[in-house]
Amino acid sequence: MRSFVAAPLALACFVACSAKTESALPAIDSSCAGPCPSSNIKHVIVLLQENHTFDDHLGGYCKAAPGSNPSCNTGPDCCEAMPATDPSGHAPVVLDDATMGGHGPNNDATCEALEVNGGKMDGFTTASGTPTCGDPGNIAIASPAIIKPLWDYAAQGAIADRYFQPALGATSGNAIYFARAAAEFDDNGVSPKGALGLGCGLSATPKEFTDTTIGDLLTSKGVPWALYSDGYKAMADAVAAGGCPDTPVDCPAGLHFYPCLVDPGDLPFQYFPSTRDNPQTMKDLSAFYAALDGGGLPAFSLVRAIGYKSEHPGLRNKLSDGIAFMTSVVDRIMKSRYRDDTLVIVTYDEGGGYFDHVAPPPTSTVDNKPYGTRVPFVALGKFARKNFVSHVVMEHSSIVKFLEWNFLGGTGQLKTRDATVNNIGSVLDPAMTGAQVPEQ
Repeated sequence: MRSFVAAPLALACFVACSAKTESALPAIDSSCAGPCPSSNIKHVIVLLQENHTFDDHLGGYCKAAPGSNPSCNTGPDCCEAMPATDPSGHAPVVLDDATMGGHGPNNDATCEALEVNGGKMDGFTTASGTPTCGDPGNIAIASPAIIKPLWDYAAQGAIADRYFQPALGATSGNAIYFARAAAEFDDNGVSPKGALGLGCGLSATPKEFTDTTIGDLLTSKGVPWALYSDGYKAMADAVAAGGCPDTPVDCPAGLHFYPCLVDPGDLPFQYFPSTRDNPQTMKDLSAFYAALDGGGLPAFSLVRAIGYKSEHPGLRNKLSDGIAFMTSVVDRIMKSRYRDDTLVIVTYDEGGGYFDHVAPPPTSTVDNKPYGTRVPFVALGKFARKNFVSHVVMEHSSIVKFLEWNFLGGTGQLKTRDATVNNIGSVLDPAMTGAQVPEQ
């Protein structure tokens, strides 16, 4: 029993968990997916895309003057537009399929530290590094014709204009915060030891970690969860047959490894023996769609695109393919039996080396890793505030903190950044959640 849950909320939970729904859609599951949560949010789905900043994706949506720090919260007038130039005077290139596929910025931690330059945000075109660090192509703003679905989601739901990648550097070192709410390594410096498909890509030094993850905590309390990866089944089937998957015909790079094949390093729970390739929690994207359609959606789902549909820059990847993947996932959720009890979050693992004009917060005292640039964050569904802009500083560990609050009865259980970061309550509507989700 959670001592902080008031009796009316407990009664509401009992009713929500017992009632049958009447709609054209199939009836929602009649019981909670595990213990009843602390709010009306029974399911959380995080769609994690790759390598874009707030400025390059949402800087054309927002209308407030750069540096004006608006305090209002309603609509695009309440978040800052991308500046006309970066501090060195470079105007942004238009980010479309050709420009994104043709240039992948250097996004390692050393380079990004030079670009951020202590919060001056002035090294994105000038910083030296190997390979090339500063580059005019790093100053980019997404084509409105391609990015409009994300802007539409921003108007329908809530965005956060102070949501940062938790550490300087590349994908794996940031994505792992969804498991640990803390650093384990920098950049893509290690690969998950023993993970399925490790021999089908360009792997770093294999390594595993035995720290407790949010997945371990959820499992211990009987709260179901899963990481769903596009391309995982193809990899599993090919490895079982003694090889690697064929290159998908629609992968522009035409490579027999990433981004055309799934990279286990993109899947944060693969680094931990307790969850690595566990069939209860490591699943193909097709299983996610099956759960939406047929029932059995877990309380927490982390959804990952295969590389060439993740919006990862360079390697001939198309921005339009990534946006199409994003909208297909969101639309499928919103048409499912789960749409009325699910919080959907779309965010990005890290900024990819693209310019953003807002300085990161101070270095975390938990793991001593400096924050990187802002990344897009959009909350969707009935529980999200509408046409809203939050200015609360948040990061990936904030989502972990919310999972603890909603499903585990208390925050800070990992004793990492989950104990210090802000919660996501600022983007949620208490009239819909049935409880005041904390902002801190």
